[in-house]
Amino acid sequence: MFVVTGATGNVGRSLVRALAETEERVTAVSRGMAPVDLPPGTEHVRADLTEPETLRPALDGAEVLFLHDGGAGGDGFDPRAVLDMAGAAGVRRVVLLSSQGVATRPESPSHGGVARATEEAVRESGLAWTILRPGGFASNAFAWAESVRAERTIAAPFGDVGLPVIDPEDIAEVAAAALRKDEHAGHVYELTGPVVVTPRQQAEAIGAALGEPVRFVELARAEAQARMAAFMPEPVVETTLAILGEPNAAELRLSPDVERVLGRAPRPFAEWARRNVEAFR
Repeated sequence: MFVVTGATGNVGRSLVRALAETEERVTAVSRGMAPVDLPPGTEHVRADLTEPETLRPALDGAEVLFLHDGGAGGDGFDPRAVLDMAGAAGVRRVVLLSSQGVATRPESPSHGGVARATEEAVRESGLAWTILRPGGFASNAFAWAESVRAERTIAAPFGDVGLPVIDPEDIAEVAAAALRKDEHAGHVYELTGPVVVTPRQQAEAIGAALGEPVRFVELARAEAQARMAAFMPEPVVETTLAILGEPNAAELRLSPDVERVLGRAPRPFAEWARRNVEAFR
C-alpha cells in the first residue's frame, strides 16, 4: 500500500490519481479533504504531520511513503518522528519531495536549510529512499489567475529573467515511478522543465491558451517586495527575489532527470497553461 502525504497539493493530488489509475492501493493523507476529491477506491486519513500520532492510522499496512510536509517545514514538523513511526509500521521505502534549494541555496535557511534537515533525516532513517528536488513550479502562475480573469493582466518583477519551471504533473509522475520501482532507491533527482521561460513568456503562453492577449506589467523590485511581504516572511521574500531576479547557474541548469526516469522530455509551460486554462477564464 502507498501512503501519500500532502495529498491536496499540486503534486500530491496528481500523484494520488496516477497511483490509483494503476489500481494500486492508496491512502491519501491531508489536513482536510472531502471524499469527493479522491479517485474511487482511494482511502483518506486526516492527519497533521506536526502531530505524528495522527498519521498512525494511515501507516497501518503501508509499504511505501511519499513524504511532503505541505509547507509545515520549520513549524513544528519533526521528520525523524514521522520516519520512525513509518519504519515501525513496516514502511520499507520513502520518496521525499524536497527542494532544489538544498543544492542551489544551501546558505538560505528558508530555501535550503529546512529541506536539507529533512533530507538528512530521510537518509538516516534506515529506509530505502529517493529524494526529489524540483525547481520552481509552473503552478505558481495560479497566483496571477485573479488579475488575468479580471483584467487580462499579469504583473511581476524581472519580466525577462527566466527559470526552467517544472510542471507538477511531471513531478507526480516521477514520484509515482520512484514509489513503485526499487531501482530508484538511493537516487536524488533534480526536476526542471525543458527550457528557461520568463514571466513575460508565461503571460504570452496563458494568453495563447485563452485565445486573447494577456498584458504583462513589470513590477519594480521594491513594489514586488512590498506585495510579497504581505504573505511571506522577510527572509523568504529576499531569497525568492534573488532567485527570480538573479538566478545562479545551478538554478538555470536544465536537468535530464525527468527524461531519465520517464523516458520523455518534461512538459513545457505552454502545455501546463493549456491544461489549466479554465483557472484564468
